[in-house]
Amino acid sequence: MIILLIYVAIFVGSFFLVRFGVERVFSKRADFTSLKTVTFGDESAVRPNRWASVISVITIFLLWGAFTGSKWAPVHAPGPFIGDTTLTYTLEAEDGTTDDATITLRVHKYGEAPELPVVEPGEGFAKNDAAIVSAGRSKVVLFDKNDEAKRKAGAKVVAIDGKPVSIGSAVNVAAGRVALTDKGAISITPQGGLQMEPIWLPPPEKVVERFVEISTEGYQGFTLWEHLGFSLFRVIAGFLLGAIVGIPLGYAMGLSNWVRGWADPIVEFMRPVPPLALIPLVIIWAGIGEAGKIILLFLAALWIMAIAARAGVSGVNITKVHAAYSLGASKFQLMRHVIVPNSLPEIFTGARVAMGVCWGTVVAAELVAAEKGAGMMIMVAARFQLTDIVLMGIILIGIIGYSIDILMRSAERYLVPWKGRS
Repeated sequence: MIILLIYVAIFVGSFFLVRFGVERVFSKRADFTSLKTVTFGDESAVRPNRWASVISVITIFLLWGAFTGSKWAPVHAPGPFIGDTTLTYTLEAEDGTTDDATITLRVHKYGEAPELPVVEPGEGFAKNDAAIVSAGRSKVVLFDKNDEAKRKAGAKVVAIDGKPVSIGSAVNVAAGRVALTDKGAISITPQGGLQMEPIWLPPPEKVVERFVEISTEGYQGFTLWEHLGFSLFRVIAGFLLGAIVGIPLGYAMGLSNWVRGWADPIVEFMRPVPPLALIPLVIIWAGIGEAGKIILLFLAALWIMAIAARAGVSGVNITKVHAAYSLGASKFQLMRHVIVPNSLPEIFTGARVAMGVCWGTVVAAELVAAEKGAGMMIMVAARFQLTDIVLMGIILIGIIGYSIDILMRSAERYLVPWKGRS
């Protein structure tokens, strides 16, 4: 919640700074979009603000670094307590008498192995104790190991630093959060701060270090580029097969009421079925080799491309069709010069969606008996809690997917320059 509020605050502040500051000084656009009369809801007038994109990416990395204690971040969120701290517990013996003892707790960084603090036991029936615990972890202290009054005999802790406590309850003290277990032992959780532990979310530099390491040494017998290359090959092969079959099917559904009636139940039935739900069936039919993975990606792209092509044909302006017929165009000429050009924008949109779905599906497909691939790399790393490799794989998949989307948008602008124009 704190991270979300900070993100929203940066978003709002950046918006006003850019809109009423930077843009007025540096931005002097004179292109068609800036000169046209714009009305609210005109999608063609909405373009990504580059300042917003840059600030958004920087904000994400700054928040990532700030809440993981990164050396690259200029500011950090409060981190976990590291060092020695103490708490005093009040022990009530079976006869009702009470005595105080102190627990010295040494909190260390994850992965370190410090020595146990040396403390004097004291003179009462409650003796002083010492314990060590890793930052962000809890420690159960069996306080009566050296006490004269034992829990088995009816002794119990009744207060921590003067605050009443009982089994099942907890109190917050200077040393952190202290509770009593079901058997009356003391459970201590030192102050954790707001930073996340590396096992849950490592800092950016650790992910970059892992990227450099795997790029040079490889992982699980294959280089990083081989893992990514096989994933990319599977995605492209499955997508192209889906497009080769789906686009003609969509055209046929848009041009023939018989084909549409015949194929529409199948397409609409398969469209909402998640590709991941087909994995068991594909394994039964095609096994766990490359063929099965490509078939799964083919099915992921097929229905999207068919619906996109059908929507493109259905959305052709009827006046253009009438105009072509009035000029004596044949059906082939109508298809070549009217239907295909006007349906391409919808097909490109469907292709971008299908490519994204294929990328999401290939990771899951590679979780099943794959020897190489980005998904396999993430799966193996997750088994050993190597979060830095998992994050590295996710980031690389996102970068490659985003790069493909940029290439497809560039191709769309080049091949379909008439998009958005009547």
